[in-house]
Amino acid sequence: MARPARVGNRRSVRTTRQKAAPLGAAFYDRDPAIVARELLGAVLEVEDDLGITSGRIIETEAYLGPHDEACHAVAGRTPRTWHLFGAPGTAYVYRIYGMHWCMNAVTREEGFGSAVLIRALAPLAGIARMRSRRPRAKSDDDLCNGPGKLCAALGIDRSHDGLLLTGVSSITISSGIEVGDDEVLMGPRIGITKAAELPLRYWLRGSNVVKPRNGIGYERGVT
Repeated sequence: MARPARVGNRRSVRTTRQKAAPLGAAFYDRDPAIVARELLGAVLEVEDDLGITSGRIIETEAYLGPHDEACHAVAGRTPRTWHLFGAPGTAYVYRIYGMHWCMNAVTREEGFGSAVLIRALAPLAGIARMRSRRPRAKSDDDLCNGPGKLCAALGIDRSHDGLLLTGVSSITISSGIEVGDDEVLMGPRIGITKAAELPLRYWLRGSNVVKPRNGIGYERGVT
């Protein structure tokens, strides 16, 4: 029997200030390559008892499902990958190298096993807290310029695994700025050895946060 996605606790501050609308489940219930591209410009926000930390999504990677050799779905549904197979819009959080957390947004229908890795953010809110969590960062541009770094800066860990990102828990992705196709670059995924040649990484052209990498301009229909 499938475990339901976890709703978590909503904080009272959510009702006291205006904010952009959370992206609903229908947004995520699509091809992960499309979702990865369209998450650029959206805002990832984490809320706890001390307040809010957030950043604008500026780099993503798509993992296509059990037919994608680089996707965790290849291993099937295990205790570690359980929420990768959850409902669209579920947070899938896992640890790499025994020390860094990575945060993904689950895509497509429940039980399929595809997701988008959030690779980098441009910090927006709670920057002082991010600095305290990542004291070795040389500048604010370095606070969230990697999947493990952004999780550390926003305080994302195993407790967020399985929470819904749709505005009903302490971790949310909301609509943000519109990003035109001419502002997007795409290229191979990094940090993997299998299916690394697929152009499934998307990032904003000219960003000070994303480290320079070879890429090609985004064109609709390429993926």
